[in-house]
Amino acid sequence: MNAADVFTTLDVELKPDPSRTVIRPFSFGYPSAFKAGHPPRSQVVVDRIRALDDTMRERMRDLLLTPMRERHRNVEQVLLRRFEDVREDIGEGDFNDDEKLLIGAYFSQEYAFESAALFNPSIVLLADEEASVPGAVRFVMSLRGIGEGHISSITFRTGEWGPGDRLVLDPPSAHGVPPRIERQDDGWVRLLCEDSQDASETVIFPVLPSQRQGIEDLRLVNFTDHDGVRSIIGTYTAFDGKDARQEILRGVDLRRVEMRPLAGAMTGYKGMALFPRRIDNQFVMLGRQDSENIWLLRSDDLYTWETGAPIMAPKYPWEFVQLGNCGSPIEIDEGWLVFTHGVGMVRGYCIGACLLDKDDPSKVLARTASPLLFPSAEQRGGYVPNVTYSCGALIKDRRILLPYAIGDEYSAFAVANVDDLLAVMTAG
Repeated sequence: MNAADVFTTLDVELKPDPSRTVIRPFSFGYPSAFKAGHPPRSQVVVDRIRALDDTMRERMRDLLLTPMRERHRNVEQVLLRRFEDVREDIGEGDFNDDEKLLIGAYFSQEYAFESAALFNPSIVLLADEEASVPGAVRFVMSLRGIGEGHISSITFRTGEWGPGDRLVLDPPSAHGVPPRIERQDDGWVRLLCEDSQDASETVIFPVLPSQRQGIEDLRLVNFTDHDGVRSIIGTYTAFDGKDARQEILRGVDLRRVEMRPLAGAMTGYKGMALFPRRIDNQFVMLGRQDSENIWLLRSDDLYTWETGAPIMAPKYPWEFVQLGNCGSPIEIDEGWLVFTHGVGMVRGYCIGACLLDKDDPSKVLARTASPLLFPSAEQRGGYVPNVTYSCGALIKDRRILLPYAIGDEYSAFAVANVDDLLAVMTAG
Protein backbone atom coordinates (compact mmCIF):
# COMPACT_ATOMS: atom_id res chain seq x y z
CA MET A 1 0.00 0.00 0.00
CA ASN A 2 1.19 3.51 -0.81
CA ALA A 3 0.98 6.28 1.78
CA ALA A 4 -1.53 8.14 -0.39
CA ASP A 5 -3.89 5.13 -0.22
CA VAL A 6 -3.99 4.80 3.58
CA PHE A 7 -6.83 7.28 4.12
CA THR A 8 -10.30 7.23 2.60
CA THR A 9 -12.09 10.56 2.34
CA LEU A 10 -15.65 10.66 3.63
CA ASP A 11 -18.49 12.45 1.91
CA VAL A 12 -18.86 14.99 4.75
CA GLU A 13 -17.64 18.58 4.65
CA LEU A 14 -17.95 21.69 6.79
CA LYS A 15 -18.19 24.93 4.81
CA PRO A 16 -18.21 28.51 6.14
CA ASP A 17 -21.66 29.98 6.74
CA PRO A 18 -21.98 33.80 6.69
CA SER A 19 -25.48 33.62 8.18
CA ARG A 20 -24.11 32.52 11.56
CA THR A 21 -23.34 35.58 13.66
CA VAL A 22 -22.50 36.50 17.23
CA ILE A 23 -22.89 39.74 19.17
CA ARG A 24 -19.49 40.89 20.35
CA PRO A 25 -18.11 44.07 21.97
CA PHE A 26 -17.50 47.11 19.79
CA SER A 27 -15.31 50.00 20.89
CA PHE A 28 -14.50 53.32 19.27
CA GLY A 29 -12.55 56.49 19.91
CA TYR A 30 -11.00 59.51 18.28
CA PRO A 31 -7.70 59.28 16.37
CA SER A 32 -4.84 60.39 18.61
CA ALA A 33 -4.47 63.72 16.77
CA PHE A 34 -8.07 64.63 17.66
CA LYS A 35 -8.28 63.50 21.29
CA ALA A 36 -7.14 66.75 22.88
CA GLY A 37 -9.94 69.06 23.92
CA HIS A 38 -12.68 66.48 23.36
CA PRO A 39 -14.63 64.38 25.84
CA PRO A 40 -14.28 60.65 25.16
CA ARG A 41 -16.10 59.65 21.99
CA SER A 42 -18.03 57.03 23.93
CA GLN A 43 -19.41 59.76 26.17
CA VAL A 44 -20.41 61.84 23.14
CA VAL A 45 -22.41 58.92 21.73
CA VAL A 46 -24.11 58.26 25.06
CA ASP A 47 -25.05 61.93 25.38
CA ARG A 48 -26.68 61.77 21.94
CA ILE A 49 -28.70 58.73 22.97
CA ARG A 50 -29.86 60.38 26.18
CA ALA A 51 -30.92 63.51 24.29
CA LEU A 52 -33.53 61.54 22.32
CA ASP A 53 -37.14 61.87 23.35
CA ASP A 54 -39.04 58.84 24.63
CA THR A 55 -40.88 58.28 21.35
CA MET A 56 -37.67 58.12 19.33
CA ARG A 57 -35.98 55.83 21.86
CA GLU A 58 -38.93 53.44 21.74
CA ARG A 59 -38.88 53.45 17.95
CA MET A 60 -35.15 52.73 17.87
CA ARG A 61 -35.59 49.95 20.42
CA ASP A 62 -38.18 48.27 18.20
CA LEU A 63 -36.02 48.72 15.08
CA LEU A 64 -33.18 47.06 16.98
CA LEU A 65 -34.94 44.15 18.63
CA THR A 66 -37.27 42.96 15.87
CA PRO A 67 -34.51 41.73 13.48
CA MET A 68 -32.04 40.81 16.22
CA ARG A 69 -34.50 38.46 17.93
CA GLU A 70 -34.72 36.52 14.67
CA ARG A 71 -30.97 35.81 14.77
CA HIS A 72 -30.12 35.73 18.46
CA ARG A 73 -31.60 34.25 21.60
CA ASN A 74 -31.67 36.43 24.74
CA VAL A 75 -30.56 39.49 22.78
CA GLU A 76 -31.83 41.84 25.51
CA GLN A 77 -29.73 40.03 28.10
CA VAL A 78 -26.62 40.26 25.92
CA LEU A 79 -27.07 43.99 25.28
CA LEU A 80 -27.80 44.79 28.92
CA ARG A 81 -24.68 42.88 29.90
CA ARG A 82 -22.69 44.98 27.43
CA PHE A 83 -24.16 48.13 29.01
CA GLU A 84 -22.85 46.99 32.38
CA ASP A 85 -19.42 46.36 30.81
CA VAL A 86 -19.12 50.01 29.74
CA ARG A 87 -21.06 51.53 32.65
CA GLU A 88 -17.99 52.97 34.37
CA ASP A 89 -16.84 54.73 31.19
CA ILE A 90 -20.00 56.67 30.33
CA GLY A 91 -20.50 59.09 33.20
CA GLU A 92 -22.85 59.45 36.12
CA GLY A 93 -26.62 59.26 36.06
CA ASP A 94 -29.58 56.94 36.10
CA PHE A 95 -30.50 55.12 32.90
CA ASN A 96 -33.90 53.71 32.01
CA ASP A 97 -34.28 50.31 30.38
CA ASP A 98 -34.51 51.65 26.82
CA GLU A 99 -31.37 53.74 27.30
CA LYS A 100 -29.49 50.73 28.65
CA LEU A 101 -30.52 48.59 25.67
CA LEU A 102 -29.58 51.26 23.13
CA ILE A 103 -26.23 52.00 24.78
CA GLY A 104 -25.48 48.27 24.85
CA ALA A 105 -26.33 48.09 21.14
CA TYR A 106 -24.12 51.03 20.17
CA PHE A 107 -21.21 49.38 21.98
CA SER A 108 -21.80 46.02 20.28
CA GLN A 109 -21.44 44.62 16.79
CA GLU A 110 -22.98 41.67 15.00
CA TYR A 111 -20.08 39.63 13.68
CA ALA A 112 -20.18 36.83 11.09
CA PHE A 113 -17.49 34.71 12.71
CA GLU A 114 -17.18 32.08 9.95
CA SER A 115 -18.12 34.09 6.88
CA ALA A 116 -14.76 33.63 5.11
CA ALA A 117 -13.40 30.30 6.36
CA LEU A 118 -14.03 27.37 8.72
CA PHE A 119 -10.94 25.24 8.99
CA ASN A 120 -8.03 23.70 10.98
CA PRO A 121 -10.22 21.33 13.01
CA SER A 122 -9.35 19.58 16.24
CA ILE A 123 -11.38 16.76 17.79
CA VAL A 124 -11.77 14.94 21.12
CA LEU A 125 -14.13 12.29 22.47
CA LEU A 126 -17.05 13.23 24.71
CA ALA A 127 -16.65 10.22 26.97
CA ASP A 128 -19.57 11.16 29.23
CA GLU A 129 -22.11 11.45 26.40
CA GLU A 130 -23.98 8.42 25.13
CA ALA A 131 -24.24 7.92 21.38
CA SER A 132 -27.59 7.34 19.69
CA VAL A 133 -26.64 3.92 18.29
CA PRO A 134 -24.52 1.02 19.62
CA GLY A 135 -20.89 1.08 18.53
CA ALA A 136 -20.76 4.85 18.05
CA VAL A 137 -18.94 7.51 20.06
CA ARG A 138 -19.71 11.19 20.61
CA PHE A 139 -17.15 13.89 19.87
CA VAL A 140 -16.68 17.64 19.91
CA MET A 141 -14.65 19.51 17.31
CA SER A 142 -13.08 22.93 17.50
CA LEU A 143 -12.67 24.93 14.30
CA ARG A 144 -11.02 28.19 13.38
CA GLY A 145 -13.54 30.60 11.93
CA ILE A 146 -12.48 33.70 10.03
CA GLY A 147 -14.70 36.73 9.59
CA GLU A 148 -14.43 40.41 8.79
CA GLY A 149 -10.92 41.82 9.12
CA HIS A 150 -9.31 38.35 8.89
CA ILE A 151 -9.91 37.91 12.63
CA SER A 152 -9.91 34.31 13.86
CA SER A 153 -12.32 32.98 16.48
CA ILE A 154 -12.95 29.51 17.90
CA THR A 155 -16.21 27.71 17.20
CA PHE A 156 -17.36 24.18 17.97
CA ARG A 157 -19.37 21.34 16.41
CA THR A 158 -20.48 17.99 17.80
CA GLY A 159 -21.29 14.66 16.23
CA GLU A 160 -21.09 10.86 16.26
CA TRP A 161 -18.64 8.45 14.70
CA GLY A 162 -19.45 4.78 14.21
CA PRO A 163 -20.28 2.05 13.91
CA GLY A 164 -17.85 1.56 11.06
CA ASP A 165 -17.24 4.72 9.05
CA ARG A 166 -20.62 6.27 9.85
CA LEU A 167 -20.08 9.98 10.57
CA VAL A 168 -22.95 12.25 11.58
CA LEU A 169 -22.48 15.93 12.39
CA ASP A 170 -25.12 17.53 14.57
CA PRO A 171 -26.88 20.45 12.84
CA PRO A 172 -25.38 23.72 14.10
CA SER A 173 -27.54 26.20 15.94
CA ALA A 174 -28.54 29.30 14.04
CA HIS A 175 -27.39 31.31 17.05
CA GLY A 176 -23.89 32.24 18.12
CA VAL A 177 -23.71 33.03 21.84
CA PRO A 178 -20.87 35.09 23.32
CA PRO A 179 -19.45 33.85 26.63
CA ARG A 180 -19.56 35.95 29.77
CA ILE A 181 -16.07 37.16 30.56
CA GLU A 182 -14.55 37.30 34.05
CA ARG A 183 -11.20 39.05 33.97
CA GLN A 184 -8.60 38.12 36.56
CA ASP A 185 -5.90 40.32 38.05
CA ASP A 186 -2.96 38.29 36.74
CA GLY A 187 -3.85 38.62 33.05
CA TRP A 188 -6.06 35.59 32.43
CA VAL A 189 -9.79 35.30 31.89
CA ARG A 190 -12.56 32.87 32.75
CA LEU A 191 -15.19 32.35 30.07
CA LEU A 192 -18.66 31.28 31.17
CA CYS A 193 -20.59 29.61 28.36
CA GLU A 194 -23.71 28.53 30.29
CA ASP A 195 -25.93 30.57 27.94
CA SER A 196 -25.10 28.17 25.11
CA GLN A 197 -27.64 25.37 24.71
CA ASP A 198 -25.20 23.27 22.70
CA ALA A 199 -21.53 23.50 21.79
CA SER A 200 -22.17 24.91 18.31
CA GLU A 201 -23.55 28.09 19.88
CA THR A 202 -20.34 28.89 21.75
CA VAL A 203 -18.05 31.35 19.99
CA ILE A 204 -14.77 32.33 21.62
CA PHE A 205 -13.46 35.54 20.11
CA PRO A 206 -10.39 37.60 21.07
CA VAL A 207 -10.69 39.06 24.57
CA LEU A 208 -7.06 39.65 25.62
CA PRO A 209 -4.66 42.23 24.13
CA SER A 210 -2.42 39.37 22.97
CA GLN A 211 -5.34 38.05 20.88
CA ARG A 212 -6.28 41.33 19.22
CA GLN A 213 -5.96 39.94 15.68
CA GLY A 214 -7.13 36.44 16.37
CA ILE A 215 -7.16 33.11 18.20
CA GLU A 216 -5.70 30.50 15.88
CA ASP A 217 -5.53 26.72 15.59
CA LEU A 218 -6.80 25.35 18.89
CA ARG A 219 -5.38 21.87 19.51
CA LEU A 220 -7.70 20.06 21.93
CA VAL A 221 -6.74 17.07 24.06
CA ASN A 222 -8.47 15.06 26.77
CA PHE A 223 -5.85 15.31 29.51
CA THR A 224 -5.69 12.94 32.49
CA ASP A 225 -3.45 14.09 35.33
CA HIS A 226 -1.55 11.79 37.70
CA ASP A 227 -4.36 12.09 40.29
CA GLY A 228 -6.89 10.81 37.75
CA VAL A 229 -8.58 14.19 37.25
CA ARG A 230 -9.62 14.69 33.62
CA SER A 231 -9.97 17.98 31.78
CA ILE A 232 -10.18 19.32 28.26
CA ILE A 233 -7.08 21.37 27.46
CA GLY A 234 -6.28 23.20 24.26
CA THR A 235 -3.22 25.10 23.15
CA TYR A 236 -3.72 27.88 20.63
CA THR A 237 -1.86 30.73 18.99
CA ALA A 238 -2.74 34.25 20.11
CA PHE A 239 -1.89 36.92 17.51
CA ASP A 240 -1.93 40.65 18.26
CA GLY A 241 -1.18 41.76 14.71
CA LYS A 242 2.58 41.71 15.22
CA ASP A 243 3.63 38.89 17.52
CA ALA A 244 2.36 35.34 17.97
CA ARG A 245 2.48 33.47 21.26
CA GLN A 246 1.08 30.31 22.80
CA GLU A 247 -1.80 30.38 25.26
CA ILE A 248 -3.89 27.67 26.86
CA LEU A 249 -7.60 26.96 27.25
CA ARG A 250 -8.63 24.63 30.06
CA GLY A 251 -11.89 23.37 31.55
CA VAL A 252 -13.55 20.30 32.98
CA ASP A 253 -15.91 20.73 30.02
CA LEU A 254 -16.59 23.53 27.54
CA ARG A 255 -19.17 25.27 29.75
CA ARG A 256 -16.58 27.04 31.93
CA VAL A 257 -13.06 27.49 30.60
CA GLU A 258 -9.99 29.49 31.48
CA MET A 259 -7.72 31.19 28.96
CA ARG A 260 -4.19 31.83 30.20
CA PRO A 261 -1.04 33.09 28.50
CA LEU A 262 1.92 30.73 28.74
CA ALA A 263 5.24 31.94 30.12
CA GLY A 264 8.80 30.93 29.31
CA ALA A 265 11.33 31.02 26.50
CA MET A 266 9.55 28.34 24.45
CA THR A 267 6.13 30.03 24.21
CA GLY A 268 6.61 32.90 21.75
CA TYR A 269 5.91 30.66 18.78
CA LYS A 270 3.10 28.85 16.97
CA GLY A 271 1.89 25.27 17.01
CA MET A 272 2.43 23.70 20.45
CA ALA A 273 0.50 20.50 21.25
CA LEU A 274 0.15 18.88 24.68
CA PHE A 275 0.55 15.14 25.34
CA PRO A 276 -2.59 13.64 26.96
CA ARG A 277 -0.80 12.70 30.18
CA ARG A 278 2.40 13.40 32.07
CA ILE A 279 5.55 11.46 31.23
CA ASP A 280 8.05 10.94 34.07
CA ASN A 281 5.83 13.25 36.14
CA GLN A 282 6.31 16.14 33.71
CA PHE A 283 4.00 17.87 31.26
CA VAL A 284 5.21 17.32 27.70
CA MET A 285 4.50 19.21 24.49
CA LEU A 286 5.50 19.21 20.87
CA GLY A 287 6.36 22.49 19.18
CA ARG A 288 8.10 24.13 16.24
CA GLN A 289 10.21 26.74 18.00
CA ASP A 290 12.69 27.33 15.17
CA SER A 291 10.00 27.30 12.44
CA GLU A 292 11.68 24.28 10.86
CA ASN A 293 11.89 21.21 13.12
CA ILE A 294 9.57 19.39 15.52
CA TRP A 295 10.64 20.04 19.11
CA LEU A 296 9.98 18.20 22.36
CA LEU A 297 9.35 20.36 25.43
CA ARG A 298 9.09 19.32 29.08
CA SER A 299 7.96 21.26 32.13
CA ASP A 300 6.96 20.77 35.76
CA ASP A 301 4.45 23.61 35.37
CA LEU A 302 1.68 23.52 32.76
CA TYR A 303 1.85 27.30 32.31
CA THR A 304 5.65 27.79 32.07
CA TRP A 305 7.86 26.33 29.32
CA GLU A 306 11.55 27.22 29.39
CA THR A 307 13.44 24.42 27.65
CA GLY A 308 13.17 22.07 24.70
CA ALA A 309 15.12 20.46 21.88
CA PRO A 310 14.45 19.46 18.26
CA ILE A 311 13.69 15.76 17.73
CA MET A 312 12.70 15.56 14.05
CA ALA A 313 14.03 17.50 11.07
CA PRO A 314 12.83 17.76 7.45
CA LYS A 315 14.06 14.77 5.47
CA TYR A 316 11.83 14.27 2.43
CA PRO A 317 11.03 16.74 -0.40
CA TRP A 318 7.44 17.38 0.72
CA GLU A 319 8.75 18.68 4.06
CA PHE A 320 11.99 20.42 3.03
CA VAL A 321 10.84 23.86 4.22
CA GLN A 322 9.49 22.91 7.64
CA LEU A 323 7.81 20.31 9.82
CA GLY A 324 5.22 20.69 12.55
CA ASN A 325 2.59 18.71 14.40
CA CYS A 326 -1.06 18.33 13.39
CA GLY A 327 -2.39 18.03 16.92
CA SER A 328 -1.68 16.32 20.22
CA PRO A 329 0.01 12.90 20.19
CA ILE A 330 -2.30 9.88 20.44
CA GLU A 331 -1.24 6.97 22.64
CA ILE A 332 -1.41 3.55 20.96
CA ASP A 333 0.21 0.22 21.89
CA GLU A 334 3.23 0.88 19.68
CA GLY A 335 4.00 4.38 21.00
CA TRP A 336 2.82 7.95 20.43
CA LEU A 337 1.21 8.48 17.03
CA VAL A 338 1.68 12.05 15.83
CA PHE A 339 0.17 13.51 12.69
CA THR A 340 2.51 16.04 11.10
CA HIS A 341 2.46 18.71 8.45
CA GLY A 342 5.26 19.30 6.01
CA VAL A 343 5.79 22.34 3.81
CA GLY A 344 7.32 21.89 0.38
CA MET A 345 7.30 23.54 -3.05
CA VAL A 346 5.09 26.60 -3.64
CA ARG A 347 4.40 26.57 0.11
CA GLY A 348 2.30 23.45 -0.21
CA TYR A 349 1.16 21.85 3.06
CA CYS A 350 0.81 18.06 3.23
CA ILE A 351 -0.11 15.78 6.14
CA GLY A 352 2.12 12.92 7.27
CA ALA A 353 2.73 11.06 10.52
CA CYS A 354 5.41 9.75 12.83
CA LEU A 355 5.66 7.33 15.76
CA LEU A 356 7.46 8.34 18.97
CA ASP A 357 8.72 6.04 21.73
CA LYS A 358 6.13 5.74 24.51
CA ASP A 359 8.62 6.05 27.38
CA ASP A 360 11.01 8.49 25.71
CA PRO A 361 9.17 10.55 23.08
CA SER A 362 12.39 12.25 22.04
CA LYS A 363 13.06 9.05 20.06
CA VAL A 364 11.45 8.94 16.62
CA LEU A 365 10.73 5.28 15.86
CA ALA A 366 9.21 5.69 12.41
CA ARG A 367 7.82 8.29 10.00
CA THR A 368 6.05 8.53 6.65
CA ALA A 369 8.39 9.10 3.72
CA SER A 370 5.48 10.29 1.55
CA PRO A 371 2.47 12.40 2.49
CA LEU A 372 -0.79 10.77 3.54
CA LEU A 373 -3.03 13.66 2.49
CA PHE A 374 -2.26 16.46 0.07
CA PRO A 375 -4.26 18.89 -2.08
CA SER A 376 -5.92 17.18 -5.02
CA ALA A 377 -6.42 18.92 -8.35
CA GLU A 378 -9.89 19.99 -7.19
CA GLN A 379 -8.58 21.26 -3.85
CA ARG A 380 -5.58 23.33 -4.87
CA GLY A 381 -7.49 26.60 -4.75
CA GLY A 382 -8.90 28.21 -1.67
CA TYR A 383 -8.32 31.08 0.70
CA VAL A 384 -4.70 29.89 0.93
CA PRO A 385 -3.98 27.54 -2.00
CA ASN A 386 -2.14 24.20 -1.82
CA VAL A 387 -2.86 23.52 1.86
CA THR A 388 -4.08 20.49 3.82
CA TYR A 389 -3.80 20.83 7.59
CA SER A 390 -5.24 19.43 10.80
CA CYS A 391 -5.12 20.15 14.53
CA GLY A 392 -6.02 16.68 15.79
CA ALA A 393 -7.50 13.22 15.21
CA LEU A 394 -9.38 10.41 17.00
CA ILE A 395 -8.61 6.71 17.29
CA LYS A 396 -11.23 4.10 18.21
CA ASP A 397 -10.61 0.35 17.98
CA ARG A 398 -7.51 0.92 15.82
CA ARG A 399 -9.53 3.07 13.41
CA ILE A 400 -8.56 6.71 12.77
CA LEU A 401 -10.87 9.66 12.14
CA LEU A 402 -8.92 12.65 10.86
CA PRO A 403 -10.70 15.96 10.24
CA TYR A 404 -8.58 18.25 8.11
CA ALA A 405 -8.71 21.63 6.41
CA ILE A 406 -8.49 22.33 2.69
CA GLY A 407 -7.11 25.59 1.35
CA ASP A 408 -7.52 27.34 4.73
CA GLU A 409 -11.19 27.58 3.74
CA TYR A 410 -13.27 24.53 4.71
CA SER A 411 -12.93 21.17 6.46
CA ALA A 412 -13.26 17.54 5.38
CA PHE A 413 -12.88 14.11 7.01
CA ALA A 414 -10.86 10.97 6.29
CA VAL A 415 -10.60 7.54 7.92
CA ALA A 416 -7.87 4.89 8.04
CA ASN A 417 -6.63 1.85 9.94
CA VAL A 418 -3.76 2.28 12.39
CA ASP A 419 -2.09 -0.88 11.07
CA ASP A 420 -2.15 0.39 7.48
CA LEU A 421 -0.61 3.67 8.59
CA LEU A 422 2.18 2.01 10.56
CA ALA A 423 2.88 -0.30 7.61
CA VAL A 424 3.78 2.59 5.29
CA MET A 425 6.16 4.20 7.78
CA THR A 426 9.92 3.85 7.52
CA ALA A 427 12.41 3.75 10.38
CA GLY A 428 12.92 7.18 11.89
